Amino acid sequence: MASGNESIKKTILVALALCLVCSIFVAAAAVGLKPIQKANKALDRKQNILAAAGMLEPGKSVDELFKRVETRIVNLNTGEFATPEELKAAGINPQTYDQKAAAQNPKLSRALPADEDPADIKRRAKYAPVYLVMSGDKINKIVLPVHGYGLWSTMYGFIALKNDYSTVVGFGFYDQGETPGLGGEVDNPNWKALWKGKEVYNNQGKPVIRLVKGGVNNASPDAIHEVDALSGATLTSRGVTHLVQYWMGKHGFGPFLAKLRSKGVQ
Repeated sequence: MASGNESIKKTILVALALCLVCSIFVAAAAVGLKPIQKANKALDRKQNILAAAGMLEPGKSVDELFKRVETRIVNLNTGEFATPEELKAAGINPQTYDQKAAAQNPKLSRALPADEDPADIKRRAKYAPVYLVMSGDKINKIVLPVHGYGLWSTMYGFIALKNDYSTVVGFGFYDQGETPGLGGEVDNPNWKALWKGKEVYNNQGKPVIRLVKGGVNNASPDAIHEVDALSGATLTSRGVTHLVQYWMGKHGFGPFLAKLRSKGVQ
């Protein structure tokens, strides 16, 4: 009997030792791979920004192409570029700032009431990164991060505008969990191409761009503000409309873009 107990103890000890060794290897691998993961994440972000701006070139280095892009931080409460002093006080590095993480930090964000949250994001960060494609000292294009809820997931993407700050250059999501073949078609290059040349704002400066069920009637005067909805994905399409209108509106980048039109880069 004692021999049986000793055998069980040995088995348990061996199992524990094996678990400990495996844990050490897994932890070491996680720590060792973290810098590579961070670098890959930064590279992917740059690639998606360049793709939205129509700047990706086969055979060209993403880092090299991104040298034409200037990253700035905008205070969404004021609609102004954040000053270096302001960023220092908030502990923000423009090159590494994570808007998604900031939205969960009560000091860097605020909860949104339902009537102010058509994109269903719950909390909005006080600061947001913007990406300026410069031509000399003038903005040629601007790329803005947008996000909002679809049917199953929060969709994260970028919208790029010409320097009239209304005409769409490109649009796409880099993170979404919508239904493949339906809402997941937000990743379809053919659908993303439909956004190019569309106008975000009407003559009164209101963001009216939207997805239209059944397809856009090109004979309609509103066609310039409309994109074909995703077939069989009503809720995802509605979510895309809501998130774009929110981020281009008065609680998102609207005030900032209006100031850029009137004052330019400061």
